[in-house]
Amino acid sequence: MRGHGSKPVPVGVRRRGVERLTPLLVAVLASGCMMIGPDYQRPAAPLAAGWLARDADGIAPSSEPIGPWWESFGDPVLTNLIVEAYEQNPSLHAAGVRVLEAQARRGIAIGTLFPQSQNAVGGYRRTVASENLSVAPPDRSFDQFLLGFDVAWELDLWGKFRRGIESSDAELLASVADYDDVLVSLLGEVAANYIGIRTAQEELHVARSNAELQRKSYDIARRRAQEGAVTDVDPAQSATLLHATEAQIPGFEARIDEQAATLSALLGVPPRRVEEILGDRPTEIPSPPERIAVGLPADLLRRRPDVRRAERLLAAQSAQIGIAKADLLPHFSLVGSINLDAEDAAKFFEGRSFEAFGGPTFSWAILNYGRITNNVRVQDARYQALVNDYTTAVLRAQADVESALAAHRGALLRTASLRESVAAAEKVVDLVGRQYAEGAVDFTTVLLAQQLLVQQQDLLAASRGQE
Repeated sequence: MRGHGSKPVPVGVRRRGVERLTPLLVAVLASGCMMIGPDYQRPAAPLAAGWLARDADGIAPSSEPIGPWWESFGDPVLTNLIVEAYEQNPSLHAAGVRVLEAQARRGIAIGTLFPQSQNAVGGYRRTVASENLSVAPPDRSFDQFLLGFDVAWELDLWGKFRRGIESSDAELLASVADYDDVLVSLLGEVAANYIGIRTAQEELHVARSNAELQRKSYDIARRRAQEGAVTDVDPAQSATLLHATEAQIPGFEARIDEQAATLSALLGVPPRRVEEILGDRPTEIPSPPERIAVGLPADLLRRRPDVRRAERLLAAQSAQIGIAKADLLPHFSLVGSINLDAEDAAKFFEGRSFEAFGGPTFSWAILNYGRITNNVRVQDARYQALVNDYTTAVLRAQADVESALAAHRGALLRTASLRESVAAAEKVVDLVGRQYAEGAVDFTTVLLAQQLLVQQQDLLAASRGQE
């Protein structure tokens, strides 16, 4: 305690006290390298030796993609959208700020290795004592001036604070992986919406082209009916098909507007019309590369940000077990205070105003009624749960890639077949159209041919978008 009136300690007593404390301090400092709790090791993950793709020709052997994946489409509009989303998306910026927060938390954890309490103190106090006390003080009123420095340092004997830094390091890397996960999802959604718009534009173009073709067929059927060459059934059937095709056009336009609004949000801007985002002239659906670099399943542990995040959270929780176990052992601290304390301001900086105390202390929660032990069990249970979360993330990552490879292969084969089907349907429509104009076939043949063409062209555009 500070204050005046304390008696000085004899030099011999102080020397003997220091001699007794020296072995204790040496033992305390020598044991500072001990670390309580498990040393983290990444658990084994259930990994397949290779992919199950039926056609391995479309998979590149390289484990690393060549350049940014969106550049493989060769579409400058898509590249510009990717850059704009990276610069402006608020969700990505929020994830970046969380990384800065994790860095600051790591700095706080590092600070625990140094004296936890370092306070400069000072003050002035004017005291006036009562005259009605049973024992009146010699001086009824006096001043007190105080200036000092207090320090308290809990030594990290059992690695509690170092485990805290270990946990903060892992949490920082988890936040970086979370940022990468947001980035990957964002860029994927931008590309998916862009390709969705291009697909809908292609389907809209197909619908308008077919409507124009069917309108010509309707004119032919109506003219032939007026001439008495056919009944009114032919123009009625033609009009039915024409109006059904025209009815698809508003749906495609609405889908384009919806995806343009979603794309605007991803870009971090208010809703815009598709012409403002992509330009006035629609282009074709981007073509994917012939081969895709996927590497081996083991590469997912490094490349998938969701897997990295799950693994880093697991490492952070492992350190929490050591922090909890450290509370089972005594805590040793060094405390001290240096002060100038005087009643007279003129004598404040004299040597006689100097006072100090310091020494080691310890505390040990020996009667904790199982609270600390149960806290260790809580932290261990959380760790075991995160082990299963990590395993789930690894399995889900492999399933995602397998599903994507299978879907991509199916889209490639389906697109190739549909291209041939559309070419054949176009040839049939042209042929039966001329035959109908000459009266060689009835309109039902024309109707079926045009219906098949509309269906196959629509399927082709959708398949190219899925591819």
